[in-house]
Amino acid sequence: MQENLEKYTSIESCPIRNVLSRFSGKWSLLILCILSENEATRFSTIGKAIPDISSKVLSDTLKSLEKDGLVERHQYAEIPPRVEYSLSDLGRSLMPIVGDLINWALMNFDHFRR
Repeated sequence: MQENLEKYTSIESCPIRNVLSRFSGKWSLLILCILSENEATRFSTIGKAIPDISSKVLSDTLKSLEKDGLVERHQYAEIPPRVEYSLSDLGRSLMPIVGDLINWALMNFDHFRR
């Protein structure tokens, strides 16, 4: 039993701490799902899709996802400036796995709603 737990004790080599935690926050998966269903999406559109997220938290989450290479930010030299977000190749490669999680959540939603 102790051997099974050792893989989680190393901060540097624990995949949960170093990979899964990057997109398992309250809003990250929702944002990734929105971007996966829409090509390029503006900040305000994402905000409207998640009405209970503040602009600051949305901005911080997008910056974090961009820093981790899951999201790409495209700024256009227009007046007024236009910024759109989309999934990177790495982000797109994650979505089939997230899709399985979503399917599981849909099948078990009633259990958690009770």
